[in-house]
Amino acid sequence: MRWSSRRAEVVPSPNIWYYQADYELENRAQDSGGEIWRVLREEHDWTGLDVLDVGCGDGFHLPRFARDARSVLGVEPHEPLVRSALKRVEGLSNVDVRMGRAQRLPVRSASVDVVHARTAYFFGPGCEPGLAEAERVLRPGGAILIVDLDVTSEPYGRWMRADLPHYDPGAVERFFARAGFGCRRVATEWRFATAADLEAVLKIEFSRPVAEQAITESLQRNGNRGHDLTLPVGYRVHTRVKPTGLVLPGHSAVSGAEDSSSSSPRMP
Repeated sequence: MRWSSRRAEVVPSPNIWYYQADYELENRAQDSGGEIWRVLREEHDWTGLDVLDVGCGDGFHLPRFARDARSVLGVEPHEPLVRSALKRVEGLSNVDVRMGRAQRLPVRSASVDVVHARTAYFFGPGCEPGLAEAERVLRPGGAILIVDLDVTSEPYGRWMRADLPHYDPGAVERFFARAGFGCRRVATEWRFATAADLEAVLKIEFSRPVAEQAITESLQRNGNRGHDLTLPVGYRVHTRVKPTGLVLPGHSAVSGAEDSSSSSPRMP
């Protein structure tokens, strides 16, 4: 992990970096009905196109894109996760994984059609360098698709706000609106095979007291049964398409210091 002279360019993820097995449970539980995937495809279908997944982690979403995309590239700053992602996509001829950061993507200019990031780096003010890089690597007509948790949704958003009293979801949404992004709210359902799986996931997402409260409420919501549990979780999908003609002043004016970084809203 490299550090800038003033601020960390790579902010450690509080969950997948340290609890990869539990985060795999979370990835498998998320969006059980496929609502996020449906909205993403409605916003910008990637069939036959070149896709870049920024902050791809251990590559969980890469095979899904690879079903329809011409090519898929995952970029991830944490070397152990890069190794895991490469192992996950073994045998997929149209997928590659590279080590890199959102602020300095190891990708040629105007070489991809979709830049996707899911709960990674693009959390609002501070992510301007990454937005500028995404714009650089996109072809005209390409789209940036950013998926993040909706901190206004209940009950998950309430638990997040308890851990992050200074996080302002309205300010984040205004930031993306000023940068030319549309926003769609997506209601999803997480589904867990066992209560133990649900507890493991909530423990890596929240501080101990908040996790305990979240676990208690979630078990009660599911009748305190020990298997097949669900949890409603809201997301935001922010989308911006790169113009194919002249760029209007201010359309994609994403500026920021080279050392700027963005930290996860899930990090207290």
